[in-house]
Amino acid sequence: MSSTVSSGQAAGTGRSGQPGHRRRAGRWWLVAVVLVVVAGVVGAAVAGAFGTGSPGSGSPVTGYRTSTAPVQRRTLVAQMTVNATLGDSGSYSVVNQAAGTLTSLPAVGQIVSQGQVLYQVSGSPVVLLKGTVPAYRDLSEGVTPGPDVTELNADLVRLGYATRALLGPRSGWDVYSAETAYAVELLQTALGITSPTGSLALGDAVFLPVSSVKVTALSTGVALGTAATPAAAVLTVTSTVPVVTIKLDSADQGEVKAGDKVTITLPNGQGTPGVIASVGTVATSGSSGSTITVLVALTDPKAAGQLDQAPVTVSITTGGVSNVLVVPVAALLARASGGYAVEVTGPGGHHLVRVNVGMFDDAAGVVQVSGAGLAAGQRVVVPQI
Repeated sequence: MSSTVSSGQAAGTGRSGQPGHRRRAGRWWLVAVVLVVVAGVVGAAVAGAFGTGSPGSGSPVTGYRTSTAPVQRRTLVAQMTVNATLGDSGSYSVVNQAAGTLTSLPAVGQIVSQGQVLYQVSGSPVVLLKGTVPAYRDLSEGVTPGPDVTELNADLVRLGYATRALLGPRSGWDVYSAETAYAVELLQTALGITSPTGSLALGDAVFLPVSSVKVTALSTGVALGTAATPAAAVLTVTSTVPVVTIKLDSADQGEVKAGDKVTITLPNGQGTPGVIASVGTVATSGSSGSTITVLVALTDPKAAGQLDQAPVTVSITTGGVSNVLVVPVAALLARASGGYAVEVTGPGGHHLVRVNVGMFDDAAGVVQVSGAGLAAGQRVVVPQI
């Protein structure tokens, strides 16, 4: 995982904002630099100056081959790049509540939307509706108000068989009113029921928390002509809405939040925008350490195409600063007395400039720096790999 954050030393830093705080992913850039150049910095303090050197030549202090890179003034964006999986947003078992014989079943791969027939029992359609409360009783005018009636009324409005003004303010969303019964009659007529009743018997509808599903499997033993057993699963379905699932290091939980914009890189290399939908609060331990689940919604769900359980990468923007000086991370030299410096080279030779380190952009391999005498256009020494 590549990640970027800001330290507390720079103005306009990211969310962490704590002095000395720096993401672990940014540190690996510094390890090799420290090993290569600490001796050189100490030697420079003794000798008092660097030689002139030239790009591609050996360092006048360490003898290692080096090149140079420009000091730039630019906007820096802190990003965290993580591996993730693109797939359907949820899997659900469809539990039948009707008694009779299965006379119609959907094909595996078929898409069924709310308000459409999911399967049939003894020739009667079982309609898919959206809701988190499963069907558990007969529903008809005058039934005790409840959350199952609330979600039915909401579905009837979404499907266009009633208006919010008709079902809500007149009697209450949780009331099965005469208006609800009339809207159910319209739904039943649309389903092909020749004698609509305006009521829903237990088993006439299946409530799932999504607006459309893709059928992924028939339950064991389920086939046309077999008995429809109440309280038994008949189908397995998934949501048709794609979602990206990230198993994020628990230590990075504070770096992301719901609403953060992201870029998702698909297996074909194309990028598509998204937004973090939720950030888990319960950590799970595994082979990769302690992680939390972060879900990302695609701005354009159609961009996922037919991909399912596909590996993707996600770049999450966690902060940014503008009009700052940046240098390659590899240009940082660890000072023996603490902190960092960069080696500036030019017509006058080489000299060290002590710098304060700000935001890292590991994706670009650069870091925000500030220091007396440092200016855009100067060139700094970096190891030549």
